[in-house]
Amino acid sequence: MGTEVSRDVEIAVIGGTGLESLLTGVERIRLGTPYGVPPPVSVGQVQGKSVAFIPRHGRQHSVPPHKVGYRANIYALYMMGVKRIVATNAVGAINLDFKPCDLVVPHDLIDFTKRRAPSFYDDAPVTHVDFSEPYCPEIRRALIEQAKKTADAVHDQAVYVCTEGPRFETPAEIRMFRALGCDVVGMTAVPEAVLARELGMCYGALCFVSNMSAGIAGRITPREVMETSRLVSSKIHKILIEVIRYLPKTRSCPCASSTEESRIGEKYKC
Repeated sequence: MGTEVSRDVEIAVIGGTGLESLLTGVERIRLGTPYGVPPPVSVGQVQGKSVAFIPRHGRQHSVPPHKVGYRANIYALYMMGVKRIVATNAVGAINLDFKPCDLVVPHDLIDFTKRRAPSFYDDAPVTHVDFSEPYCPEIRRALIEQAKKTADAVHDQAVYVCTEGPRFETPAEIRMFRALGCDVVGMTAVPEAVLARELGMCYGALCFVSNMSAGIAGRITPREVMETSRLVSSKIHKILIEVIRYLPKTRSCPCASSTEESRIGEKYKC
């Protein structure tokens, strides 16, 4: 789906602006894509590997979740030759066993977004990617292993429900999500994970519980989310560095073959 930019970047991180400090020897690259212009991509070194970083909400956290250019962000990384993406997400706890500052490596997700462009494949060839395992198993294993070495409270099974935002959810919505089996709620996993899969890129997520969801505790404020982010940032940095070091260059997961297997050709016309 386009021409790659030759940068030999092995892994990308998507998350908050402070994560750029993971990289050394940083070069910022501005790329145009068929889907718009993403924030400048920072490219540097982590543990001897070339790593790209995109601040999902812009360098000044000025883009709300429902306005993030998800297709531009993912496509820019694809142009650079990225094969693996590790994302970070702040989430609210729906499962009462989860508490603020806990780390979560989700295994599944539910999409409750409403107006976001969900796919790169709006035209032929019609493409239905398999999403029975939304998160790359190889990245998940690495995240779980390294998170458990670093943090006391790590949940390695969790269903993430993605809402449109930018408002927080209502207590009734949270009760519904709990009834559906959801453990955490956030606003950024979809369509990010879907778009990565459509381009054959591995995608895994390290989430941190920033607050208890609506109806469980008191009022929810962005200040609470940012304060929890500050408290867990050093652990997240350490885990990401170790995951980047741990992941081998050669992939052994099914993510890479997902796109070709999902296309419907002319011979399958109904």
